[in-house]
This record gives sequence, C-alpha cells and structure tokens, in this order.
Amino acid sequence: MWAYLNVRNDVIAVNTIAVGSLTATVVHPREVFKPALLCNAASVIVAHNHPSGNTTPSPEDTMAAKKLKNAAEILDIRLLDFIIIGDNDEYVSLMDRGVI
Repeated sequence: MWAYLNVRNDVIAVNTIAVGSLTATVVHPREVFKPALLCNAASVIVAHNHPSGNTTPSPEDTMAAKKLKNAAEILDIRLLDFIIIGDNDEYVSLMDRGVI
C-alpha cells in the first residue's frame, strides 16, 4: 500500500502498486511516484506486509527503501516512511531505524 499526502500530511490518495508472490515482489520507483505526481502529493508513505509475519527487513527491503528515498529526493517528494507489517499488529519503520 502506498499513501499519498498533501503538504499538511492529509491522505489524498491510497494505491496498491504491486501484489507479490509468497517470497518476492518487484517495485519500481516510477510505479510509486507516477500516482504521487498525478495527485500532486507532497509526500508518500510506503507499506507492505511480510507473509511470514516476521517484520525483520530483508536486504531487498533496505535496498528498495533507499532507492525510493533517492527517487523521492530527485522529485522533491518526501518519503515519510517505509513500513513493514507483520503478525499481531507488529510493524517496523525503516525511518525509525535510520535506513531512510
């Protein structure tokens, strides 16, 4: 899930960009930021689940978060967070962990 926000951090749109398989999904920055540009979003929050329920960020999660952060900076759109959702209402914020 991707949430697009205005300058007051009000959610103005929510999209599902990709649906992965049991073990992987492919997310390209252009797919994340095209809707952000079309709705004039000032910022984006990216969230996805880990089907295993384990919220430990994978190396691919870390790489994707950094790639999205770089793309956001170029487009002058803030990437507010990259969140991994697991079981029992557990989640990990890659912003809180200093990854982005």
